[in-house]
Amino acid sequence: MEKEDIKDILKRNNELEEYLNIYLNTEYNSSKNTRNSYYYDLINMARFFNKSITYLNKDDIEEYLRKKSNLKAKTRAHYLTSINNFYKYLIDNNIIKINPCEGIKMPKLEKKLPVYLTIEEVNNLLDINTSSAYDLRNKAMLELLYASGIRISEMCNLTMSNLFLDDEMIKVMGKGAKERIVPINRVAIKCLKEYIEYGRPNLLGTKDSEYVFISSRHTKISRQAFFKYLKALCEKKGIKKNISPHILRHTFATHLLNNGADLRIVQVLLGHEDITTTQIYTHLSKEKIKEEYNKHPLSK
Repeated sequence: MEKEDIKDILKRNNELEEYLNIYLNTEYNSSKNTRNSYYYDLINMARFFNKSITYLNKDDIEEYLRKKSNLKAKTRAHYLTSINNFYKYLIDNNIIKINPCEGIKMPKLEKKLPVYLTIEEVNNLLDINTSSAYDLRNKAMLELLYASGIRISEMCNLTMSNLFLDDEMIKVMGKGAKERIVPINRVAIKCLKEYIEYGRPNLLGTKDSEYVFISSRHTKISRQAFFKYLKALCEKKGIKKNISPHILRHTFATHLLNNGADLRIVQVLLGHEDITTTQIYTHLSKEKIKEEYNKHPLSK
């Protein structure tokens, strides 16, 4: 997307420019990734109409969404959310009186249960020979993700000042710049201490960094680098599931609930604002109960 092209689009859309460049960046309580996705969704819509999109009507929005009918329902739902939030902003600021998205049905999304690892698969994954600085770092990262359920972005952005290992806690910055305290277990603490003492200085070399996990370039590790490592490790370990860093978060939550943890506590640990987001893991627990029950000789 050319910068000049965006410049021309925003010239035709004063309200859109204010929403994207001021409201989203200063007042809207969301992650950078969410703000970026809203930005490009709305820029693309403004390009499609080639005019100001402030006063579009319901028919216009439906026409635009029909053009997206070849996309997955989840993607179309995201487009509608981006558009709807823009018009809500216009209403809140008394620029328009009617939201053109009102009455447009959200695409029906298929509810998929998240993939998670079994205890045996986790033990296999975490069985790492720590013979180098990279091994120490990688084991510490995996142990931390499984022990805490934090997001991969939260792990990559974790700083030394947010480690409280003597108290068995870490502090992370979640979505919408919300801080939360997360407990971690002694295994993760042991791995972190070994990495910080023996691995991290080696990776830093003569450089300095506030971040806990350091890359080969002496800077904080990226999500992409960790994902690449995780895929290679799963292949090496013979784990056939389609693994991503988020799977470890699913695994953390599922194992907690399967062992009797309270749903509200899991919600707090994961940093979910709405408990309905956490409730999907109760389905996994029910699946586990059914699976165990089906082992009964008369259950058939």
